[in-house]
Amino acid sequence: MPIDDQGVFTHEFPVTADMIDRQKHVNNVVYVQWMQDVAIAHSEACGGYAAMEAEGGGWVARSHRIEYLKPALEGDMIRACTWVADATKVRSHRRYQFYRLADEALIARGETDWVYVDAQTGRPLPIPDSVRACYPLVER
Repeated sequence: MPIDDQGVFTHEFPVTADMIDRQKHVNNVVYVQWMQDVAIAHSEACGGYAAMEAEGGGWVARSHRIEYLKPALEGDMIRACTWVADATKVRSHRRYQFYRLADEALIARGETDWVYVDAQTGRPLPIPDSVRACYPLVER
């Protein structure tokens, strides 16, 4: 199961050639894509995506922050971990950590401030209890 008993979701994947920049490491923009991808995978795994659709809502990113610690190279295997750290009336703060599996090095960490919105109008909505219940808050 990709979600541990604390509520942290993990996903592993390889670094492919299309992710590499001129400096021969993973391009910084790729990390934003990884953050989005792992957030969506977590939401699908915990039932949050289905609950969100049933409620007619959706998430939009308000801001991202990433700290790059070590390079990832083509062929590396990466473990992405994500969890929801807190939630307010309409916003949710998600955190991420990326590890290189070969040496278990933490290569990057980040966070996204997500806003729950009406899928039709794009206007912020209070996070429904049915959606909130899918994401246990994790202190880490």
